[in-house]
Amino acid sequence: QVELVESGGGLVQAGDSLRLSCAASGRTFSMYTMGWFRQAPGKEREFVAGISWSGGNPNYADSVKGRFTISRDNAKSTLYLQMNSLKPEDTAVYYCAVRSGIRIETRGANYDYWGQGTQVTVSS
Repeated sequence: QVELVESGGGLVQAGDSLRLSCAASGRTFSMYTMGWFRQAPGKEREFVAGISWSGGNPNYADSVKGRFTISRDNAKSTLYLQMNSLKPEDTAVYYCAVRSGIRIETRGANYDYWGQGTQVTVSS
């Protein structure tokens, strides 16, 4: 069992930055591939970024490439998402998720545990 708690969301203006954190507890954090997903009102959940257990070769959705950076600190059992140059279309609830496989998956169904989400709202 893994528990995930996201934090760092908020209300910002377009062009601002935010850093989301996801604190994990339970089974060995470093064993997991992790990802960030988001869901906007009336839309399906979508993949944002993923990172392997070692932190190498992160994967990003095209919509956030060059603006968002995913990272992890295995010693602190924490996943991060640095979001720069935020746009109104980034407004959503952001979720972190973990999976026990080594492959970074973009489908949410392939992840085993999820956090409760943190709201990010970007005003124009």
